[in-house]
Amino acid sequence: MKLGIVGLPNVGKSTLFNAITSAGAESANYPFCTIEPNVGVVSVPDERLDVLEKMYSSHKKVPTAIEFFDIAGLVRGASKGEGLGNKFLSHIREVEAIVHVVRCFEDENITHVEGNIDPIRDIEIIDLELILADLDMVTKRISRVEKQAKSDKVLLKELEYLKKALEALENSKPVRSVEFTEEEIKYNKIYNFLTNKPVLYAANISEEDIVNEKENNHLTSLLEYAKKEGSEVITICGKVEAEISELDQEEKEMFLEELGLKESGLDKLIKSSYKLLGLISFLTAGEKEVRAWTIKEGWKAPQAAGRIHTDFEKGFIKAAIITYEDLVECGSLAVAKDKGLLRLEGKDYVMKDGDVVEFRFNV
Repeated sequence: MKLGIVGLPNVGKSTLFNAITSAGAESANYPFCTIEPNVGVVSVPDERLDVLEKMYSSHKKVPTAIEFFDIAGLVRGASKGEGLGNKFLSHIREVEAIVHVVRCFEDENITHVEGNIDPIRDIEIIDLELILADLDMVTKRISRVEKQAKSDKVLLKELEYLKKALEALENSKPVRSVEFTEEEIKYNKIYNFLTNKPVLYAANISEEDIVNEKENNHLTSLLEYAKKEGSEVITICGKVEAEISELDQEEKEMFLEELGLKESGLDKLIKSSYKLLGLISFLTAGEKEVRAWTIKEGWKAPQAAGRIHTDFEKGFIKAAIITYEDLVECGSLAVAKDKGLLRLEGKDYVMKDGDVVEFRFNV
């Protein structure tokens, strides 16, 4: 899973990235300090693995992971080459979803590229640049497809898809706002529009606002904007996340408790990212290792088996499955089997989050 962290310069992108990945992206009080997209791999916290590790006396615990790409700040005119231009728009095409960091804190010591704090304006600046980039691409493509469609009628369906995208973009709306038919959706992968990627807003607030979020007018306006758009907002304090990243688990829990927080910004970000991309995790457990595997919600058992190894999918026979809750309640797989809670599922079984699985295959 790849997520791109975007936002205007000096909104706290790199500070957040450093905190959640400990990857050391350069952070400074001036635009464009991040010139190449830094990549950090973050383990997804999953308490279920800790429980299974003890149950099976496993030698190793392997959580699933998320890749975060810290993409340098965009400015007005990026689609026309301003700032660092199209180079960074191309980096956004490589990710599956966008985490748009929006500055919702006042600090006279940290300059803002636009001169003052206005989260909605900041969002619209970046949205416009992405729309303009997509508009340029779709306009050129329509011109070519229209000519080709005169001799190849199969391209008429593709042309219809492109015209729907064009209409939205010309009205300053993202491609993700268009309701495509099931047949048209297949073209999404081909064109990979920037504005067709799902977006999660990360409101960067001050430490003082953590317990008084409702008093932050910038955050209130962002929440109202996102609600109309149908997007989710999570609040993160970059400074607090930086402190948390240097603590061990016990210290982290105590620190969060002192702040009145149930979870860190990273935990919120991961959970919301999973939801945004429609992801779930299934688990495998044994003495050798316990491991979490990320798959798309709705995947069937053979597809899930293929995440472990392609041979598992090719030679899939059955999947021996028990829910995590049932397994923990029984205390062992042997007891679960005696109670008839371990079941064999075939090729049409749709995987559920928390399924503990052993795949049976023959190649």
